[in-house]
Amino acid sequence: QVQLVESGGGLVQAGGSLRLSCAASGRTFNRYVMGWFRQAPGKEREFVAAVSWSGFNTNYGDSVKDRFTISRDNAKNTAHLQMYNLKPEDTAVYYCAAKVDMSWYVGHEYDYWGQGTQVTVSS
Repeated sequence: QVQLVESGGGLVQAGGSLRLSCAASGRTFNRYVMGWFRQAPGKEREFVAAVSWSGFNTNYGDSVKDRFTISRDNAKNTAHLQMYNLKPEDTAVYYCAAKVDMSWYVGHEYDYWGQGTQVTVSS
């Protein structure tokens, strides 16, 4: 079992920045892909970003490309989502997720999920 805990959410004005963090603990795996998703009220869950085990491969949802950056620190079992130029439409609960036993993964079916952190962007 892997536990994922997100932090760093909050209220920010449009155009501002936030940095989300995800701390992984529990059972360790040889390798795992980390991803971020978000879900706004009344909307389906949306893929935001993913980073490979090595950190060299990344993938982003179209709505956040060129504004968000995903990274990871395997020594600390953490992943981060740096968000720039935030827009009101970025308002959502952001979830960290892990896909285990894989170095890279472009699908959206992850094995473990955090409980989420709220991001609210005011106009």
